Formats: sequence, structure tokens, C-alpha cells
Amino acid sequence: MTISTIGRRIRLGLIGGGPGSIIGETHRIAARVDGHYDIVAGALSSDPERARQAALNLGIEHERAYPSWQQMIEEEVARPDRIDVVAVMTPNDSHHAICMMALDKGFHVICDKPLANDLAQAREIAARVEATNAEFCVTYCYSGFPMVRQARDMVRAGELGEIRQVHLQYVQSYLAAHDLPAGWRTESGRAGRSLVLMDIGTHAFHLGAYVTGLDVTRVCADVGSAIPGRTIDDYVSALLRYENGARGSLWVTNAAAGSEHGLSFRIHGDKGGLEWHQEEPNRLIHRRHDGFEQIITRRLGPTMSEGAQRSTRIAIGHPEGYLEAFANLYTEFAERVAGRISEGERDDRPTLFPGVSDGVKGLAFVDASVKSMAAGAWQDVERA
Repeated sequence: MTISTIGRRIRLGLIGGGPGSIIGETHRIAARVDGHYDIVAGALSSDPERARQAALNLGIEHERAYPSWQQMIEEEVARPDRIDVVAVMTPNDSHHAICMMALDKGFHVICDKPLANDLAQAREIAARVEATNAEFCVTYCYSGFPMVRQARDMVRAGELGEIRQVHLQYVQSYLAAHDLPAGWRTESGRAGRSLVLMDIGTHAFHLGAYVTGLDVTRVCADVGSAIPGRTIDDYVSALLRYENGARGSLWVTNAAAGSEHGLSFRIHGDKGGLEWHQEEPNRLIHRRHDGFEQIITRRLGPTMSEGAQRSTRIAIGHPEGYLEAFANLYTEFAERVAGRISEGERDDRPTLFPGVSDGVKGLAFVDASVKSMAAGAWQDVERA
């Protein structure tokens, strides 16, 4: 990966992700990997004392270890060394309020997925991003894997031809036990209209759209639980129809006993297909309709696509994985924000990292899937 010189380090303020949060530590590692960020402020918990102590434990100065996210945003605005970016890693039901306030106060935002708790909130955030002209990233982190970007570039170069089928899976065992684990995800309303769709379903949905460049226009979904008597959604299977007429499927569950992570795609055009499994992230399988199977590995060199080369760090092929993929999004966002700081104008060129429109599309898919289940019929997916 070519790590650019961006002029100065980006000042980062953290909201959420405190003690006990897996995703919080992931965000912090991602911010540090390429050395573009200084974590200078934080409100890491909804409990004021825990929020302060967690920030102090990270080495944040006492005056910038805030008891609440509201106080952090208000006080940072007035500082001459104010933060540049707010990173949001709180439960889903708080994303809307935090993002809206951060945008109104002039900050750029990195928000953990899903963008909001429902489609209406997601659209409000997108409208505010447009009005404030801010930079915004939604951390659909699997789009940062080099072999995912290799696949994306190959599709765009026409190596698969016209896309005809897209099949997506994300199969975990996190909720396979009858007793639900404690935490906000299993509290009514906090995770959104469907736990499984909001938690991991939007990841699988985004992966298909990211690689193919195609939007899903219609969905027929079976959403519910694979555990008898459970009222929280832990299973979805869906038939998909893409904007070019391609057909697809999505199978997502976090209640498949014995599974580990199980995120994968198989994409087929009229010239061949691509297959990728996140449990073996450095291998991409390319099958040509009229040729041999090819295994493409993550190895920096001229045979890799531009997107894949940009996203890999180690030339001789040592394994890279989840944390590096997450870091790719943070680094690309830092470059974008640094350009805004130095140039003062927004760069309208497409980004490799997912933006606010990707977040809106994810919530539109969730909305259509839930409606499809209720109606027992195909449902149109609203456009972002």
C-alpha cells in the first residue's frame, strides 16, 4: 500500500467503543495502523465516569476526556485545536442523534454500520451530509480487503462480462444457543427492525453491491428465527433482483451452530465467475467459462488490480486480514479529509471507502426485506 503524505495528522474524537466493546478497539487499531490520526478526545461510554476513565486510560488528556458525547462535540467546536473527525461506534439507536449534531457543528464523520436505526433516519443523515458538505464514511469494513477490491476491479474491467447471478452468505453461530447473550443488540428496538439484518445482513448486502456496482431493486425475504420460540430475528434468506436483471440470493444467520464467520460471495457473469470467502481473505477464485480455474492471491505486484495494490501493505504475501481492511477505510478517509483541510473544497471523485449513500441503501434493503416478510411477497427496494 502506498501511504501518502497528507500534510498533517488528523485529530480524531471517539464516541462510544469503551470498556468491553470489541468494535471500539477495532476502530482504534484501524486509526493507528498507518499513522494518520491522533486520538485526542473521547466520550467512550454512556456512563459519565466510565466515559472519562476509559478516555484517560487511552492517554487522552483530562480536559478532553468527556463525560458525554454532547459535551465533547460542544466543547471541541470552540477549541483552536479542535478535532477534525468524529468516529461513532455506539449502539444503533444513537447513531442518528450523534451524526446529526456532529455534522451541524462542522465535523467530518466516520460511523459504524448500520448508518441509523431505520431508513427515515438514514435519509435525514444523508441530507445533512449534503447540506453541510461534509466527508462521511460508513464502516462496511469488508470492502477494505484487497481481494474484494480485486474482484470489484475485475468486474468493472469486464472480465466476467454481463453480471447474471450474485449469491451472498454470512453464516455465524453467535446466537446459536437458546439463551441470548446480554447486551444492547438483544434489547427491544435498539438494534432496529431486525437484529440479523442490521447486525450482519447489511454487510453481506453491501458486499454484493460494492463488487458488482449494481443496486438491488426487488427482494423476496424470509426473516425470522431458526430457534423455536425466539422472537428476535436471527435468520434471513432472500431472493434478489438487481437493476440489470441479474438474479441473486442472500443467506444470513447468526444462529448456525458450528459456524465461525462465513461471509462469502459468488458472482457470475456470462464469461465466468468469482468466489471469495472472508475466512480465507487473501484468495480469490476466478473461473472462466472457457478456461481453467485461477486462484488469485494477495501478493503486491503488477498482476494485481489498482484497487488491490492500493489496499495491501506487504509485498511478499504475508497474510493480511480484518484489521488491515478496516484500516484501509480509515486511511482513505484521512486522505480525503486532509485534502479538504488543505484545499478547502470537496473532492467529488468516487471513493473506495463506503459513504453515506451506501448506508442509506443498506437501510432501504432492511426496510424492503421486513416488508416483504410481512406481506409474503416481493417488495421494491426504495432508491437511496
